[in-house]
Amino acid sequence: MAGTAVRGRLTWQVATVEEVVRETPRVRTIMFDVPDWPGHRAGQHLDIRLTAEDGYRAEREYSIASAPGEPVAITVERLDDGEVSPYLTDELRAGDALELRGPVGGYFVWGPEDGGPLLLVAGGSGIVPLRAMLRHRHRAGSDVPARLLYSSRSLDEVIYRHELDQVDHGVEVIHTLTRAQPPGWTGYARRVDAALLDEVAWPAHDHPLAFVCGPTSFVETVASGLVELGYPPARVKTERFGATGVR
Repeated sequence: MAGTAVRGRLTWQVATVEEVVRETPRVRTIMFDVPDWPGHRAGQHLDIRLTAEDGYRAEREYSIASAPGEPVAITVERLDDGEVSPYLTDELRAGDALELRGPVGGYFVWGPEDGGPLLLVAGGSGIVPLRAMLRHRHRAGSDVPARLLYSSRSLDEVIYRHELDQVDHGVEVIHTLTRAQPPGWTGYARRVDAALLDEVAWPAHDHPLAFVCGPTSFVETVASGLVELGYPPARVKTERFGATGVR
């Protein structure tokens, strides 16, 4: 991934937790005070390092959930067999301190100067860097049209649900729920495939710029589907993580 090569030159620093926000039963957004944060771009990520009393260290990489100019934030999904996510989602409290370094990455990033139309496609917690892009669009006062296709297992598992219900004019949010739908649900109830993309994606002749984030199989399906629809591969940027949800 572009930008990863510079990780070794980044310095670990101590960040203080400002707030922990419950997004879903298993997902929390954690906002930090990072005194020496150099600033970031929408779509970048950072590293978190936890050190146990016996000296054992665990590091994990998380997408940055906040827009440039906002306090640094990450959104973490609890994994039952995880080393780091149960602590971050269940134990961490405002005032606690931990180590982080970043930002990292220069490929999967967007700014208003990059234009659009902007097609964002997320699976599960893949929404995190795309949320940063939408917030950046809003803060910058951009009029670039944006469309988000978000695949979740159920309505209760939609991360940032309240925020996505109140997006700006010029942003269209399309949900698909793959496992369970509430009574009266009128949205999509299927996995994202080429046929669904054909229904909701910007047409290729509009020269859209696509960002796709989620589990590896999801990203591969979406990226291939968009190319089949005529999107140039260079206009389809992807970021993926494994079946566990940890990059």
